[in-house]
Amino acid sequence: MPDPIHAAQTESPFSGSIQVNVTSSVGFVPISGATVTISNSDTPDTVIEQLTTDESGQTQPIRLPAPDPAYSQQPDQPRPYTDYNLRISAPGYETVSIVGSEVLPEEESIQSVSMNPTEVAQGETQEEIDIPDHTLYGDYPAKIPEDEIKVDAETGEVVLSRVVIPEYIIVHDGLPDDSSAPNYYIRYRDYIKNVASSEIYATWPESTIYANILVIQSFTLNRVYTEWYRGRGYPFTITSSTAYDHKFIYGRNTYSNIDRLVDSVFANYLSRPGVRQPIFTSYCDGQRVTCQGLSQWGSKYLGDQGYSAIEIIRYYYGNDMFINTATAISGVPSSWPGYQLTVGSSGEKVRQIQEQLNRIAQNYPAIPTVTADGIYGNRTADAVRQFQQIFNLPATGIIDYPTWYRISNIYVAVSRISEAGT
Repeated sequence: MPDPIHAAQTESPFSGSIQVNVTSSVGFVPISGATVTISNSDTPDTVIEQLTTDESGQTQPIRLPAPDPAYSQQPDQPRPYTDYNLRISAPGYETVSIVGSEVLPEEESIQSVSMNPTEVAQGETQEEIDIPDHTLYGDYPAKIPEDEIKVDAETGEVVLSRVVIPEYIIVHDGLPDDSSAPNYYIRYRDYIKNVASSEIYATWPESTIYANILVIQSFTLNRVYTEWYRGRGYPFTITSSTAYDHKFIYGRNTYSNIDRLVDSVFANYLSRPGVRQPIFTSYCDGQRVTCQGLSQWGSKYLGDQGYSAIEIIRYYYGNDMFINTATAISGVPSSWPGYQLTVGSSGEKVRQIQEQLNRIAQNYPAIPTVTADGIYGNRTADAVRQFQQIFNLPATGIIDYPTWYRISNIYVAVSRISEAGT
């Protein structure tokens, strides 16, 4: 069972929770015993709470004061989240300082932190991450309109032959022509979680969040499929500029409900009949800026009225828009078997998962090791359940679609680290 959420001292009637997950930047290794100091960004010198990470590199979830939930349900309201400052320190690692981690009322915030070992920190003593305002609250440039289907002017064709979910994408943290802006290698799912948490509020209806995730994914995969920036000589996949793409914020927190939805639908995108490429799905906030595509605030109101995700999408893009699934997922050792694995299952797919869990357990010792015999017994279910708890999945002990690909994702990460060290 997950640890109970600890409540900090507060007089506020509203609160949200935050959990901090800490890993080393060299190797996908959790950092146990890291100290996490929390303060309100408005009073940064006053410590609210000090937490310590466990053997999985995680703090106990803590409940913190947050604004009235009504603020995130209408535009032009006071800021609907509270900014917190975090200072993370651990022996042998460069200290990380985060300013502006956003806690929404009644939601679970996940703040992931990657720490540099001191021997690779290049003389720095502290990494500073400043999280700017959310796009629905702050002031950001409006998107420049583009055609929803891209055709190269010279060849009349796009570059790739099929839609593939990339393992990583390269995010240029600035305008396309800004050569001084850094490029970040980000896992595709982590990128989508970051963008969704930056572009919409986790307090919105689930169907609205689902619709917006699909729109963000289709937009992103159009950039991947058409090699939009690489075809123009740029060494990246997409930018963080809202004028051209989505808002990606390096080092920001995400939210557990957004994370779980992305894990469930990350291979999906939006299509029209007879069109091979993912549709370039334009969108805007619908209040300060209007556009031909989805209105973020409008999609929220439709969700309030009971519209499903596909109904929201078709409201803005037409009835011929449908949800498609990518033909391949990069970086996965073996594809989803097409059915859930649970106690009583057997075969090579079970053996594969057992072997992967055993390798992951070398980094995450809270996961019990199992005999890789291809038989899904209670001990395998316990290992799966512990994995799910650590990686923010429903702790059912059953390997469903999100769990399968999350195990594969983590296995690839820890295996590559092992190979790099040999």
